[in-house]
Amino acid sequence: MRLPLLILHILAGTVGLLSGTFAIAVRKGSRLHRASGNIFTAAMLTLASSAFCLAIMKSQHGNIIGSIITFYMITTAWLAGRRRGIGRLDLAALLIGAGGAAAIITLGVWTLHHPDKNAPAAMCFFMAAVLLLAAAGDIHMLARGGITGRPRISRHLWRMCFGLFIATGSFFLGQQQVFPAFLRGSIFLTGLALLPFPVMIYWLIRVRFSNAYKAQPQPRPIAVAT
Repeated sequence: MRLPLLILHILAGTVGLLSGTFAIAVRKGSRLHRASGNIFTAAMLTLASSAFCLAIMKSQHGNIIGSIITFYMITTAWLAGRRRGIGRLDLAALLIGAGGAAAIITLGVWTLHHPDKNAPAAMCFFMAAVLLLAAAGDIHMLARGGITGRPRISRHLWRMCFGLFIATGSFFLGQQQVFPAFLRGSIFLTGLALLPFPVMIYWLIRVRFSNAYKAQPQPRPIAVAT
């Protein structure tokens, strides 16, 4: 089972990195952006699913954490980009996010007493904090009955970028053996791994201050005289 899953994992990761980079580069909201974003979503969900299965087979707790967060972030980001309302999938995502945060915190507490190089406690608590922040955003969205305008775009943006960061970090930092020896441990690979963060900050600032992302007011109904 490992070899087919590993091949699927590598192929999905390659497609995810390429399509994610393309989606960032092209004009936002364009047909190319939507198409590349859909490919990126499918690739990242495949990547996360295969990583989850492989991590269980190899007892790699860190990769189990990464796969759960990736699946949750990409799914909720895609839903935010597709529609403004809410549905059952949003509620299910909240349960996955909150449950995943609880599981990761439990793992973090366990690693404090039983050190695990694949899942250090600091990484567990950081990822749990990210999931709790995202879950709080889910609760806020559900309480409002949906979001539009800048909040919706920001939700889509930061979750997609964080999912992409998990992919770039896993490849450029976690698979350095595939690079030439002079690049291993270099600032160049670290920069590529962290690149989604400055891109995310740039677009969040642009969304915040650009009039193009304001929520459009709903037209008032026209009263018809009888």
